[in-house]
Amino acid sequence: MSFYNGGRGGFMSSVPPVTKNIIFINVLVWIMTVVNESFMIEHFAMFYPSSPFFKPWQIVTHMFMHGGFWHLFFNMYTLFIFGSVLERVWGTRKFLIFYFVTGLGAVALHTGVQWIEAHQYMSQIADGNVAAATSLHALKMTPTVGASGAIYGLLMGYAMLFPDSVLTLIFPPVSLKAKWFVLIFIAIELVTGVFSIGGGIAHFAHLGGMLFGWLMIRYWKRKHKLYQYE
Repeated sequence: MSFYNGGRGGFMSSVPPVTKNIIFINVLVWIMTVVNESFMIEHFAMFYPSSPFFKPWQIVTHMFMHGGFWHLFFNMYTLFIFGSVLERVWGTRKFLIFYFVTGLGAVALHTGVQWIEAHQYMSQIADGNVAAATSLHALKMTPTVGASGAIYGLLMGYAMLFPDSVLTLIFPPVSLKAKWFVLIFIAIELVTGVFSIGGGIAHFAHLGGMLFGWLMIRYWKRKHKLYQYE
């Protein structure tokens, strides 16, 4: 397995290879999306499986797409900060496995929640609720993009390995131990997801990434493989 290493010297030379390459791919895909947004969204964003736009590879490709510059920036910044640490601890192969397990776990939970919503809409349609048909159509036609599920998985991973590490937000300038930040994030995502606050954000994908990150680390700990390179 080989990775692009960005040449010699410079700021990015100190970034571990998987983290660096994931950032590189995400930036490249974002540029391609800016050039031809409709094509990229239609073919590579994640659509609900019964949508006419759904294609199997979207399960993976949506993780490298973003809805705008700031969406990309904050995800890649978080990946740079926490991914670099975890990759140095675990090595390239193990970190890559963790990243994709959390990303795929995120889309699995997100799609599962969509399935529940779709069946609720179908039940309402059967009862004569015309508005439910519009909601079901919107669910099938709305794409999901972003690396956020995997990024939240990295946050969980970092908090489990370094629970007492103190993190400081830029805004508001609050400092807390990593374990408390993660618990707060879980609570916020759960409340906003259940009550549908903040439309357009896949809250359950974030929770899915954290859940599968937690499960993966619990599994590695049980097998005594948490700090073994693979």
